[in-house]
Amino acid sequence: QVLLLASGGGSVQAGGSLRLSCVASAFAYNGRCVGWFRQAPGKEREAVAGIYTNDGGTYYADSAKGRFTISLDNAKRTTYLQLNSLKPEDTGMYYCAADRIRGGNACYSLREADFGYWGQGTQVTVSS
Repeated sequence: QVLLLASGGGSVQAGGSLRLSCVASAFAYNGRCVGWFRQAPGKEREAVAGIYTNDGGTYYADSAKGRFTISLDNAKRTTYLQLNSLKPEDTGMYYCAADRIRGGNACYSLREADFGYWGQGTQVTVSS
């Protein structure tokens, strides 16, 4: 069964922090790149970060470098996205996703088309 469940979103003021979690089924986790994406109101979905579950290698979009940190806990089949120094422009729905083809290559480019399994999303709202 393919399952990814994202949680941890909420409403915070600018400068605040949140930690998002994504629990995955074994099929959607083992040997895969798990990515985080976000979609702001009225905008296209964009990549935030990815992590390869086999070796913990991390990959970030430019917008996420320095403020966001992706990590994992293999025992829990869970990836985390730590969001620090949040800005109003970080507001949006945050999704976790697993790559279509195992191997981690999807992490290098974080192209949405390379991710075939998606969670339901968790809302992040940052007020000024």
